[in-house]
Amino acid sequence: MSSIFVSSTFMSGIFSRLISRSPVRALAAASAVALTLMAAPAARAADAAPAAQDQVEYSTPSKLASKDLMLSATTAGKRLIAVGQFGHVIYSDDGGESWVQAKSVPTQVTLTSVYFVNDKVGFAAGHDSTVIRTDDGGVNWTLSYHNEETQAPIMSVYFETEEHGFAMGAFSFVIETQDGGKTWNQRSLIEGSQEDSHLNKVFSTKQGTVLVAAEFGKVYRSTDQGKTFTEIATGYEGSFWGGMSLKDGSALIYGMRGNVYRSTDDGASWAKINSGTDKSIGGGVELDNGTIVLVGLQGYVGYSTDNGLNFTEVTRADRLGYVAVLQAANDKIAVFGEPGVKLQPDDAKKAADEVGFKFSSGS
Repeated sequence: MSSIFVSSTFMSGIFSRLISRSPVRALAAASAVALTLMAAPAARAADAAPAAQDQVEYSTPSKLASKDLMLSATTAGKRLIAVGQFGHVIYSDDGGESWVQAKSVPTQVTLTSVYFVNDKVGFAAGHDSTVIRTDDGGVNWTLSYHNEETQAPIMSVYFETEEHGFAMGAFSFVIETQDGGKTWNQRSLIEGSQEDSHLNKVFSTKQGTVLVAAEFGKVYRSTDQGKTFTEIATGYEGSFWGGMSLKDGSALIYGMRGNVYRSTDDGASWAKINSGTDKSIGGGVELDNGTIVLVGLQGYVGYSTDNGLNFTEVTRADRLGYVAVLQAANDKIAVFGEPGVKLQPDDAKKAADEVGFKFSSGS
């Protein structure tokens, strides 16, 4: 049961939407907190030809795109960008107050990850081993890689430079590009390894070390720009769904049952910290004011004002699942997940008053 590790609340919400779209793909990963239930052995990526342009299905324009399932979010300069099901890509130029759907996105698969190298060049990835690229800040996208035959959901995409990047996902599926996504080659994370762990999040530290948060409490670490990785044991046996680098040089990884671990030695060792919750955690951000915010299942939003050592939980009244969070305008944060994007205060007390669950008799 290593790949079934999300709460019934979030999984049922994801499945109800994915099944209506494709019963087969409903068994694939929805995000870093909704991984695959089954997948066929992956074919060699180098053997897969890019899809012909006349075979490409473009994401359909929808006025409700910002209210539908969103699974990853990032910034491109001052622009906020999020991706989700049906190939939806949305962006905001006013700090999250309003959202516009991308003009041209050459896929209808569920997108699970987005990463920008700078304010113009970015990549998104998702189901059916799909990677797309933008050169205009997320307005228009082109197909970079697609291999439906692998049935390997990509869970995370990361670029060290505009040319060199990785896309990783279920059952240790890894592809790498050295030319900005023109060509991709499949590789093992660790040469000769037979591991088939889900690789849920790849990110880099302030020092440039590349880290991968994975199943079975594992973190993979590279100090040579991803040429080689070593396996780091954290002492935890569950799944890590995400991770982030902090401004002070430390790093966090987080996942099932509120487990959050912190490293102060560039990912070489990890220690458990107090997340203030037993709810599973999928995403996080460090705000300009130093507050660290984590989000997760059952409406969890955690705030830390001590560099990620302790978190104060705010449970949103909607009790929905959230997997990404960004700093927004006007002392707000934008949280992304089941209901699309929602705004709330960047302060725990104000958030509890404004969007927090209020217990009453019969609740």
